[in-house]
Amino acid sequence: MALDIHTLRLDFPALAQSVNGHPLVYLDNAATTQKPQGVLDALNHYYQSQNANVHRAAHALSGQATHAFEAARSKVARFIHAPDAKHIIWTRGTTEAINLVAYSFGMHSLKAGDEILLSTLEHHANIVPWQQVAAATGAIIKVIPLTEHAELDLTAAAALFSTRTRLLAISQVSNALGVINPIKELIALAKQVGALTLVDGAQAVGHFPVDVQALDCDFYVFSGHKMFGPTGIGVLYGKRALLEQMPPWQTGGEMIRQVSFEHTSFGELPFKFEAGTPNIAGAIGLGAAIDYLSGLDRSILAEHEQSLLQQLLAGLTAMPDVHIIGRPAAGAVSFIIDDVHPQDLATLLDMQGIAVRTGHHCAMPLMQALGLSQGTIRASLAFYNTADDIAALLAGIDKAREFF
Repeated sequence: MALDIHTLRLDFPALAQSVNGHPLVYLDNAATTQKPQGVLDALNHYYQSQNANVHRAAHALSGQATHAFEAARSKVARFIHAPDAKHIIWTRGTTEAINLVAYSFGMHSLKAGDEILLSTLEHHANIVPWQQVAAATGAIIKVIPLTEHAELDLTAAAALFSTRTRLLAISQVSNALGVINPIKELIALAKQVGALTLVDGAQAVGHFPVDVQALDCDFYVFSGHKMFGPTGIGVLYGKRALLEQMPPWQTGGEMIRQVSFEHTSFGELPFKFEAGTPNIAGAIGLGAAIDYLSGLDRSILAEHEQSLLQQLLAGLTAMPDVHIIGRPAAGAVSFIIDDVHPQDLATLLDMQGIAVRTGHHCAMPLMQALGLSQGTIRASLAFYNTADDIAALLAGIDKAREFF
């Protein structure tokens, strides 16, 4: 089946605008993706026609909102192949989901001398919470180093696992370099020593299908806004037995069963982790994003993205003063240009309507390991990008190189 990308782009109103007198070329998808009209309509419909709080109310609007809210939870479960919706906890995003595991599992289960294994490629959101846990519990953080190609060193990783390893927290795809990590192999190594596994899937779920049962990870986290859904909504998947054992992280309304001044009992899964009024519209909007993605042939979308990636890599490689960082395989390409500050290049590209990102990409330890004190320029793709977008970026870089 041929992919009519120009028709698909009509589903995303934001792509039709001009910036600085040029058609928008949006290549900052690793930061956030644009939203299809169906997601915008779902948000609007909730606020116009279903606006009410969820659960327990007796009136019709609340019943409609509750049905849509919980239907979205079930859609997430099917989308990542979770056993059922009770494994799905709503959060504000990947960062909050990791913090939930860090504070509910980590603070209550780890002790002095236990080891947490991270990687050099991690986003700050998958580093800082574990530093806080380690400081409070006496646990030790160990870090998987990189190979010369800026990929995880599996041999070194295998040597880092020990009987003291309690948790492996690893990204599926690097947000900074577009590297796909060998998480199946790493999960298998973790299981050999009885360690739990958390996978940061923020940069994965929008690009290819994910099956948490096939991965056999213990926790999986991602954000809605990086997969064409709204901001402020995210997901924690956890194995049910673990979630049952973990205490609530935040407390208050919605997550309780019974409260007295002498004692409080908490609700069942998934509600015991969802204190307060949730982001109802966000969850419904994420459900609409899943509906949209599920209505497309994702294998064809992935092939299209790979074609764009190869076009971009070939074009950058042909420029002698441009250096690609690592070996990008999905979504994002980071590069630098000799004697050009990344922010200066990005500013000149923005003047041509081309949106990219610069800096450390919330991965300062990675940039330090690579000796990139100024960070990189990052162009990141989604399936609605076109060959013309890549050509415009390459032409914009050439124009900027002439300027410098």
